[in-house]
Amino acid sequence: MKFDIDNARDFVANSLARISADTLGWLAAILLHAATIPTMLALITGLGDRPPSLDLVLFMWGALVLLFLRAIVLKDNLNIITIGLGFIVQAVMMALVLFK
Repeated sequence: MKFDIDNARDFVANSLARISADTLGWLAAILLHAATIPTMLALITGLGDRPPSLDLVLFMWGALVLLFLRAIVLKDNLNIITIGLGFIVQAVMMALVLFK
């Protein structure tokens, strides 16, 4: 099997850039979901007494809703599932704090 530099260059220029952009978008959604997890876990376990600020939660959820809508329009199943599960986990954690 002969290595062809032109094929490698085409792969890097076309496929790798798209893969990297998709991966970064997916990681951004995960990091947005993880923004309030330490504070919520501290509240649930009794290690903290202050919930995350309301503006942080509203901006984070607003960004996630926009990313979720983008994923629906693009039919991006990985992001739909990831963001949907993140919403469920966040809602369960908020319910645990609220009904504790």
